[in-house]
Amino acid sequence: MDSQAGRSGSLVDAAGFDEGATWHFGNPVAEQRALLAGTGLVQRGHLGVLKISGADRLALLHSLTTQYFEGLAPGAAVQSLVLSPQGHIEHGLTGIDDGEAFWAVTEPGAAEGLASFLTRMRFMMRVEVEEVTDQFEVLWAGAKVDLGEAMAWPVGFANGREVLWPRERDLPAHTPSGTWALEALRIEAGIPRIGLDTDHKTIPNEIGLWGTHLDKGCYRGQETVARVHNLGRPPRRLTRLLLDGSVDALPQVGGEVLLNGRAVGVMGSSARHHEDGPIGLALLKRGTDVAAVVMATCEDDTEVAASQEVLVDPEVGLHIRPNLR
Repeated sequence: MDSQAGRSGSLVDAAGFDEGATWHFGNPVAEQRALLAGTGLVQRGHLGVLKISGADRLALLHSLTTQYFEGLAPGAAVQSLVLSPQGHIEHGLTGIDDGEAFWAVTEPGAAEGLASFLTRMRFMMRVEVEEVTDQFEVLWAGAKVDLGEAMAWPVGFANGREVLWPRERDLPAHTPSGTWALEALRIEAGIPRIGLDTDHKTIPNEIGLWGTHLDKGCYRGQETVARVHNLGRPPRRLTRLLLDGSVDALPQVGGEVLLNGRAVGVMGSSARHHEDGPIGLALLKRGTDVAAVVMATCEDDTEVAASQEVLVDPEVGLHIRPNLR
């Protein structure tokens, strides 16, 4: 493994949602294989980090988010969402509690807004919210990377771990990998990113109840989640698309997904997988035939044909569980 490659001098910088990170170091196929082998490391310093401390921190998070925080054991990692009163996703976070503070990771540009919301809603509760993005860099590290005593937790695919790494420390020995490699493996696993694979209308039921606990008390937006879960049939469903590899371009984030010339969904992330070729995630209308070949649009208005792999069953509800893998 290369011990210190990649903190600066990246070969190709990422653009768009992951601007500020490294897209790849020259061989994204080899980088994907390094992540799967457990030696790869992806620097994600553009993500936000919050430190939520105080005796009432778990009670606050429990009351405001979709996850069950009460009694959360030190070292236990969770995913969670903040919803609007109508049940639409406003924020997503992952993190871990160390017994004194909950450390939350947010998507790029979201930390300030989430910190402001939590601070406004604490009222008389003993909670302090501090953005510490300038102190900690978020890493994705393979299972074989020696992290010492750094805060880390599993991410749910490729045996990887999300890591909070002090920015003043040198990186551990690793094989440098970029966001292209990481995104390809994440998309293949069917895991959405909030704000990239979701939009302002998305409800948790449409993305397989990511970060959502169904057996807890009231929180903002819960009525929508419970109603759709009980009745079934969310308006849209997260779908993995297998894109036509003969087209050079990848679909545009936020672009329309078409069936017979009519819009049936919106495109999220896409990447070229080392085995599956170009793949992506999209939110499609529930009634879209799961066997239909759809067309995803690119920035130059090129259309790319794609077959579907079901991630969220169109009929998902109380009697049918999500089929995310």
